Amino acid sequence: MRNHYEKGSKKLLFAWAFYDWANSVYSLVIASAIFPIYYLALFEMSGVETVVVFGGEIRSTPLLSYVTTAAFLAVAFMSPLLSGIADYVGNKKKFMQFFCYLGSLSCIGLFWFDLEAIYFSLLCYFMALIGFWGSLVFYNSYLPDIAYEEQQDKVSARGFSLGYIGSVLLLLFNLAMVMKPEYFGLGEGGEASLMAMKISFVTVGLWWALFSQYTFYYLPVGPKSNNRVTRNVLLNGFRELQKVQRSLFDNIQLKRYLYAFFVYSMAVQTVMLIATYFGEQEINWADSGEKTLGLIVSILIIQLIAIVGAELTSRASGKFGNIPTLIVVNSIWLCICVVAYTITEPIQFYVTAGVVGLVMGGIQALSRSTYSKFIPPTKDTTSYFSFFDVTEKIGIVIGMLLFGLIDHSTGDMRNSVLFLVVFFFFGIVLLLRVPRKK
Repeated sequence: MRNHYEKGSKKLLFAWAFYDWANSVYSLVIASAIFPIYYLALFEMSGVETVVVFGGEIRSTPLLSYVTTAAFLAVAFMSPLLSGIADYVGNKKKFMQFFCYLGSLSCIGLFWFDLEAIYFSLLCYFMALIGFWGSLVFYNSYLPDIAYEEQQDKVSARGFSLGYIGSVLLLLFNLAMVMKPEYFGLGEGGEASLMAMKISFVTVGLWWALFSQYTFYYLPVGPKSNNRVTRNVLLNGFRELQKVQRSLFDNIQLKRYLYAFFVYSMAVQTVMLIATYFGEQEINWADSGEKTLGLIVSILIIQLIAIVGAELTSRASGKFGNIPTLIVVNSIWLCICVVAYTITEPIQFYVTAGVVGLVMGGIQALSRSTYSKFIPPTKDTTSYFSFFDVTEKIGIVIGMLLFGLIDHSTGDMRNSVLFLVVFFFFGIVLLLRVPRKK
């Protein structure tokens, strides 16, 4: 009879997937919903549009974009080297815990986010992003360690589903605080709502740190290694990374899939990051109240339908195969971009958000499990997944840069959305070139 630490056991699979429940509150509450509203409200209430930072004056939105881009680049630079060290020493669980606690503490630090303390504030935002994405490198790398190949699509989808459910629950609680602060003893008015938002950041940090304990209790430390931590650990980590790089690019199936993932993920992540801004600027809302409520409703629609989407995509991959399913999902994404170019009314935006949710959970879960299946039997799973992570992060940076350049040069965000069709098209072409058999 299996014990709960054994590969493929139900308890171990659930404990791994449960980390999505723990950390997804960051991506929804901090990255998508509450923090953007709080950040813009600070500038509005202060009566300023710019802030002096790093020796120059800069507007609110570009400042946050630059800090976000810098954090993604930092993760892209750090994660391969750290993953090489983790594989060499055999203790990737400790690395995952470090980034988890870094992120959760930084979210709590956002409670003191203020324009008067802009450097500390931006540091907390920067470190929270580093913690979230840094921990995901090591978390994702556990998938081939804890699940057999036939289990990986299902458990990956379960992780995303748990993440969507947990993050929506906390978001609803936080929104209740923000919209009705008097019910929570915070008073009434704008100042009370701002305090509710600040408390929301603390709840995210606590939720993330506390619920991750269940995952850390069951996850193994990592594949055992007789290598010790010495002064040369950095060099040994780099060698471990080089070994994996040679193996990865000798594997035609894995290499071609990584190229395809780089292209279509660039478009997917860009859509997810700009969806709220698109809804704010391009949809004909009746007034600011309807706009705020509409954006919140659309975020909830996306999150809830994504639960169904992840499960449906997992079942489709079991019946038709991973690559054919990814091709169909990318085709739907391509159509979404074409349709988004034409929509103007709130009801159209809600319907589009629903379709986005249906394919968002599916493409994320299936992309992760497909890569896991293509990895050869090895103890260096963290190093392999660091390449997957770097591919995604560099794609985000390039995608957001191109989106911004097209928006700036044409003066219309819709042109940028339509341009993403090109990435989905070439993503499909590259997926067709991935060999179906190992």
